Amino acid sequence: MSWLGAVPVWCWWLIILVLISGGQQYRVVVAQGDAETARIELSDYRLQVAERDRRAAAQARTEEQRRQAVADKEGESARQQLELAQGRAAAAESAAGGLRGEIARLRDGHRDTCGAIAAQQRQAGTSAVVVLGGLLEESDRMAGDLAAALERSRIAGLACEAVIDGMNRP
Repeated sequence: MSWLGAVPVWCWWLIILVLISGGQQYRVVVAQGDAETARIELSDYRLQVAERDRRAAAQARTEEQRRQAVADKEGESARQQLELAQGRAAAAESAAGGLRGEIARLRDGHRDTCGAIAAQQRQAGTSAVVVLGGLLEESDRMAGDLAAALERSRIAGLACEAVIDGMNRP
């Protein structure tokens, strides 16, 4: 105890203070190293997330472009089919117009040839031809309209199916 007593008390306090300060400084250095390691790991993680997001966005863009290409291709195909159907409908309407003209010519010819027959018979015959001719014209017109509408609906439905099928294919 003699050598312990030779050291003044303030020195003991100074030694304790230096030891505590050194310990705290060591803890600070270790914490700074851990913080730097955490910063580096966070930076790496952010880079990985950014790269993953970039790849996902590129993949989504590619898929959207593929689907748009499918939709454009099928839309163009549907437009071509509609133009073809409209051309056929116009040709059918032209032929139907010719038939209507022929019906009108037959009606007029029927009136001319029936001049010698009695008025009552001619009126009954004329009314039957007129009624049948009118019914034929109207049914022909309706059939053409319905056929054109049906063809447009069919083409649109097939185009929709093709677009959906094309989008569902990977």
